[in-house]
Amino acid sequence: MAAETPSAHGRPQPSRPHQPRPDRSATPAVDIALPVHNEEQTLAASVERLHDHLSEHFPYSWQITIAENGSTDGTRLIGQRLANDLREVRFVSMRPAGRGGALRRAWGESASEVVAYMDVDLSTDLSAFTKLIAPLMSDEADVAIGSRLSAESHVSRSIRRDVLSRGYMAVLRAAFRPPFHDAQCGFKALRADVARELLPLVEDDGWFFDTELLLISCRMGLRLHEVPVEWIEDTDSRVRIMRTVWHDLEGVARMHRRLRSGGALSTVPSPTNGHVTEHAA
Repeated sequence: MAAETPSAHGRPQPSRPHQPRPDRSATPAVDIALPVHNEEQTLAASVERLHDHLSEHFPYSWQITIAENGSTDGTRLIGQRLANDLREVRFVSMRPAGRGGALRRAWGESASEVVAYMDVDLSTDLSAFTKLIAPLMSDEADVAIGSRLSAESHVSRSIRRDVLSRGYMAVLRAAFRPPFHDAQCGFKALRADVARELLPLVEDDGWFFDTELLLISCRMGLRLHEVPVEWIEDTDSRVRIMRTVWHDLEGVARMHRRLRSGGALSTVPSPTNGHVTEHAA
């Protein structure tokens, strides 16, 4: 029986044998973006932790892209140093700030087969990452998302954050009847060819980027794969909750008008509920 080692979230996990590092001479199969804004306190530790996890446990070739946007602290210097020190790490920088804009740039420049992103605080347990990517690599899904609101998920967060998250999904269900359970979990991936189709249709460059991407994916009838995750709230998050909530509600109203009128989506199929599969535990 395999020995157990504690995970980064404090839960014991079976130890795994060391995996040989993938060949980096070719374009990596998976490009993982970390959008960052004023994250000098956590960036280095998070990148090194993610790098170690991918080196030991991830079965596909990979690259980490630090997508710095509008930082005013030492984030840019730290990101540049990490890219110089670790050959699997790329650094891009842009202004002004905006998570969606950072992902648009990082994904748009990537030559990988699959593009992904995760929040730099790594609140989502990394053990779910292979489950997120596998259906994209095997062409069983077009878009894959982590869900904190699945019945099989394990989440530790404040009551306030939980109420806001569930309330936001209630608004989305009332307005759009989406098939997915969680629009805002910072743990998503797409096939790169699908990303190239979707990105020109997504207008938001801020926090609503995720929701808009998913709603358009459903509009186009793309195959969504949803993975239950273990998630622990970062109490030192840089996210301004109420400002983000207001921005998201503005985005919901804009998307509702846009989908009702056709807008820039008039050339894609009529609205559908898409097709969602959930990872079997």
